[in-house]
Amino acid sequence: MVWSNPEHEHYDVASQEDVVRVRRAVQGYAERLGFSVLDQTRLMTAASELARNALVHAGGGEATVEAVTRGLQRGLQLTLQDHGPGIPDLELALRDGYSSGDGLGLGLGGAQRLAHEFEVEPLMPSGLRVVVRRWRGQP
Repeated sequence: MVWSNPEHEHYDVASQEDVVRVRRAVQGYAERLGFSVLDQTRLMTAASELARNALVHAGGGEATVEAVTRGLQRGLQLTLQDHGPGIPDLELALRDGYSSGDGLGLGLGGAQRLAHEFEVEPLMPSGLRVVVRRWRGQP
């Protein structure tokens, strides 16, 4: 079980500037939580890819950045939610090189590889929620 604490922030993702804002928020949280520079970069990269996906494939969405705990572990959780068409074939979408747009097809699978925990949940009647967690001090 993962516990969220009151330390969290919400962001609209409606423009490229919002993607940068989410990336910076993730970096700030990661620094405050004591993540290494490498892990900060991993989290920022995942945040950029997921926020950009919400913007490009769903016309925008919302992001929540929060500190989480599990026992004595501290981590960062990023949740991206949109109201777009969703992903008809998740397995295919996670493969490198597959893109429903004109991208390189590395975003969703790349974000999964950069996280310790990765969840994708379809929303009804439409949309998608993607949650990534990374725990401080874990390889």
